[in-house]
Parts: sequence; C-alpha cells; structure tokens
Amino acid sequence: MNIGIIGCGTMGIGIAQIASTFLHNVVVVDKSEEALLVAKKNLVATLHKLVEKAKLTQEDATNILNRISWTQDINELATSSLIIEAIIENLEIKQSLFSSIEKVVSDECILASNTSSLSITSIAASCKKAERVLGIHFFNPAPLMQLVEIIPAIQTSEEVVQKAKQIIDSWNKKTVIAKDTPGFIVNRIARPFYSEAIRIYEEGIATIPIIDMAMKSVGFKMGPFELMDLIGHDVNYAVTESVWRAFYFDTKYTPSYTQKRLVEANWLGRKTGRGFYQYPSTTETSIEIKDELQSNIIERILVMLIHEAAHAVYMQVASAHDIEIAMTKGVNYPKGLLAWADEIGIAQCVKKLDELYHLYHEERYRCTPLLRKMADANLKFF
Repeated sequence: MNIGIIGCGTMGIGIAQIASTFLHNVVVVDKSEEALLVAKKNLVATLHKLVEKAKLTQEDATNILNRISWTQDINELATSSLIIEAIIENLEIKQSLFSSIEKVVSDECILASNTSSLSITSIAASCKKAERVLGIHFFNPAPLMQLVEIIPAIQTSEEVVQKAKQIIDSWNKKTVIAKDTPGFIVNRIARPFYSEAIRIYEEGIATIPIIDMAMKSVGFKMGPFELMDLIGHDVNYAVTESVWRAFYFDTKYTPSYTQKRLVEANWLGRKTGRGFYQYPSTTETSIEIKDELQSNIIERILVMLIHEAAHAVYMQVASAHDIEIAMTKGVNYPKGLLAWADEIGIAQCVKKLDELYHLYHEERYRCTPLLRKMADANLKFF
C-alpha cells in the first residue's frame, strides 16, 4: 500500500517514518525544496540514533529511508491508498489542499487530516467525495506516542472509518474513535490540567513549584507548569484559545492572561530559556508542602479533569473505554480519569464540584448531569 504524507514538519516526518517502518512506500510532499532537504537530513539523523541505541539495524534504517521519496509535485500522490495531511493549522489552506488532492488520486483513496483542533466536517466539505475524508490525529513525537485519534466527519462513511482504523492499528498504535467536536478527546479533556493549575496560582493559593510537586506526587510525570513550558506557551495557549473559540466562547475553556503575557513576552518555555521557570535551572531547592494544601491542589485539579472526562462521555464525544485509553496513552496520565473517579467515589467528586460552584458561581464548576445521576444511583464507570 502506498501512503502519501503532505507536509514535512516534525509530525509529517514522524508519520512517514512509521508508515515506512511498516513496509509501506511513502511519498512526502512539501512545496518547499529546502524544507524537504532539512526533513530528510533530520530523518537520517533520527534513524542513525536508533541504530546507535540498537533499536534498529543499519539495514532496517537504510530500508526505511529507501521506501520514502521526497517531492514538491502533488501529482506524485496519484497511486496513494491513504494520504495524511500535516500542514499548518489553517482551515482555508487545508480545504484548498484537499480540493486539489482529490483531483489527483483515485476514488478509493482515503484522505486524512492530522489536525489537532480544526473541524474535520469543514475540511471534508471541500471534497466532492466527502465520505472518504476523516481525521487521523497523531501525537508528538509520532513514532513514540502510542495514541492516534480517529475522527469521522459527519459525512465520513463507516467503511472508511474501519479501513483507516485497520491501517493505523497495523502500525502498532492504539486507536480511539472521537466525535468531531473541538479538541476531540485529549485536547478537550486535558484543558483543566493547565487552566485549573493556573487559576490556583493566580488566586495565590499556592506557588508554581508547589502545584507541580503536588501533581507529581500522584503519578503525573510532569507538573502542569513544567509541561506547559515543555510544550511551549505559543502552542499550548493557541490550542486553549482555539478550543475556547470553537465552543462559542464557553467560559469553561477561557484562556488565561497569565499565559497570554508569557506569549507576549516571548517567554515560551524551554525553547526560549524562560517560561514559568528559567532554563537551564541553576538551583535545586527542596520545597516543603503542607499535607492539607497538597491534597486540596490534587483534589481540585483532578476533579476538574474527571468532570471534563465524564462530560465528554455524557455528550457522546467518545466511549468511556476510549477516553481512558486516550488519556493514558496520549498524555501519559498515571491512570484513567474515569477509573480514578470510581476510586475517589463519584459522590465525592460531585461534592467537591458543588463546593467550587457554590464558592465561584462559574459555569466551569457546574457539575455535569452524568456525574450527579451516577452519584444518586451509587453507580461506577467500571
């Protein structure tokens, strides 16, 4: 099977590497010759490192490279069975691209977007055969991250969904099916990890290092502020703002001025040497945290994450099972949020949400009907 990749940035090349590793012939298309040369050079370096670490043989690495061709000519995609687009997050540009691709490929070719936040339905609408368009959203770095979100547009045929799922499953990925709603599963449900942490900091309840330490104490590999610094505030803030706008300015997703100011200052995190923290860090300081403060931070952020996951189930964004896979495999959460809710107790989650709502009277703390019904009936997710 021939696979086409459009866009040779980090995501595009990562996906091309995976497809070639699983013995597909891959055509990588980009309008910039210079970008293609840089991408090929970067892939050679990546494969060299894998050989040095004995994760690949030199023969495997050579074969992976030999199965990939690089071109500026979109017509080279003519024999592709699946095309995955990984270009700039701009709806009009993607629509124009998909309309152009459709004139080149066969009627059976599946057209997919790797977008993390744009409407798949809007992209599909640019095609005459909209039923063969869907979202296939990888996570960065694509060769390492197990999760892939499969997002049907409202026009997508069930046959195309299943075909795409079979292909990606065959690449040893964990696929989940997500409704075409803003942020899909992961980028929607993960928002409170950042927003509630910032809120706790803005209110002067705890410092940034204390909040990070509290969340790492329950198994998160990084605290929310460390993670935002790693992702980059330009990227993280843009996703937050995109989700907020897409939800018709739902106050639950409102971006933070604290993070906006970092973006304005060009303090984007690790990549610029300064974000919530300074890099490289010069001093290691031991922090003491009171048990009551630590448990309050953990409970507040965790309950908000659980609430978002439960509401996604209620709104049929995805199944409870797929949400658990998405959050553990897509963002490496220590356990599934809904299983965590069962462990804490649904009634306790509702009680905490009601306390927050009583204090703030903000929509973000209004308990989803699903959790309240489950608490009343003494039910569990699993």
